[in-house]
Amino acid sequence: MKRALLVLGALLLILLAILIGRALVLPSMQIAAPAAPPLSIDRDAALARFTRAIRFPTVSGRSAEHDAFLAWLGEAYPRVHASLQRELVGGHSVLFTWRGSDPALAPVLLMGHYDVVPVEPGTESKWERPPFSGAVAGGFVWGRGTLDDKITVISLLEAIDSLLRDGFRPNRTILLAFGHDEEIGGTEGAAAVARLLISRGVRLHAVVDEGGIVTRDGIKGLDKPVALIGIAEKGSASVELLASGAGGHSSMPPPRTQVGEIASAIERVQTNPFPTGVRGATAEMLRWVAPEMPFVQRVLMSNVWLFEPILRIEAKSSPPLNAILRTTTAPTIISGGVKENVIPSHARAVINFRILPGDTVDEVVAHVRETAGSRVAARLLSGARDSSPVSDPRTPQFRTLQRTIEQVFPDAVVAPYLVVGGTDARHFESLTPNVYRFIPLVIEQSDLSRVHGTNERVAVESYFEAIRFYRMLAMNFAR
Repeated sequence: MKRALLVLGALLLILLAILIGRALVLPSMQIAAPAAPPLSIDRDAALARFTRAIRFPTVSGRSAEHDAFLAWLGEAYPRVHASLQRELVGGHSVLFTWRGSDPALAPVLLMGHYDVVPVEPGTESKWERPPFSGAVAGGFVWGRGTLDDKITVISLLEAIDSLLRDGFRPNRTILLAFGHDEEIGGTEGAAAVARLLISRGVRLHAVVDEGGIVTRDGIKGLDKPVALIGIAEKGSASVELLASGAGGHSSMPPPRTQVGEIASAIERVQTNPFPTGVRGATAEMLRWVAPEMPFVQRVLMSNVWLFEPILRIEAKSSPPLNAILRTTTAPTIISGGVKENVIPSHARAVINFRILPGDTVDEVVAHVRETAGSRVAARLLSGARDSSPVSDPRTPQFRTLQRTIEQVFPDAVVAPYLVVGGTDARHFESLTPNVYRFIPLVIEQSDLSRVHGTNERVAVESYFEAIRFYRMLAMNFAR
């Protein structure tokens, strides 16, 4: 027994040495970069243009508002429209081309979208400022689109306008693409721009779209802001569940009504989630963040092969962590019945899945059919898509983006990560392997609920930081 304990102790010491050794030799992935020059623009005029942009209620599908917004852009940015080639694509999306001096260099594409989601009816009174007011109050600009995503469109235009004013001329061609239907899939806007570029034989150097943010409190234990660059995005699939049978009076119910069948099926699917997995973009994020963590957390994060069960436990109480570790399951619609004393003959539900890279739409459908049970029918709804490829965070293109972030946000730890929503960037995956998703805004985690929600707003200073960032990014990519 004593010998066995000695052997066990020796093995534990060896394991401990391996764990600590791996943590100690893990090199930092951060880089040093000189600070970006201060922003030199007419701040009052730039702020007025941003607030005016918010006042256009460019909800997806509102063509008249889109026409008005695009007409106003021509008035607000005459220098950009005069100096860059402008093309209208897919009806209301815009492609600007700033021709570089060296045609041998592949263009870089900087993207955003100006369409917004509608304000939920009945919530208007909950807004501290009217949702399309563009009001400036308390150090913030208020309104739908301040975060998602007119901030990108207007900041890019301000940045390019300032470079034109200063006489800057790029070596590499810079493309700007502003979509009009991102919130409903981008099929007429960004997808049409991608098809146009493909028809011209264009290969892109890189794509930078909205996505990750700079968050002060996004990673537990890290006492610095973290700038998250999306190197992949999850797929999406919605599966419809249908239960059919005899209806009748509620005074003589069957053992389980159609509503009960649907509820039971949802429960079975929800209590049998997809397994967690640390892979792809999430594995890269942990790899980049680990060297910057306090020692104990560094040991844990640099040895995920052993401590992954701890992440699984943590994910049970952390929806953000859960979302980057597995294909998520979210029942979003349930319906059936017309009166409280009538058993409906039909009931319906929809479950939305956000698909982790490595899982597929086909696997989601098979999983639902297996777990929901034979008494309900499962059907894949249109619009499903697999997850995107994972872009390499070690390329020169990623380093250019990282360096720019360090120039504008010097205290931030830069890390790749998995975007759990969808962006227009996915339409350009065939034009380059270097697709990155980042928006240069410092946002607290508690403010993320404002995106698509009530009281959307952005700090005035964050708007100017975004202009400074895009100006520097254009210069860094264009050289």
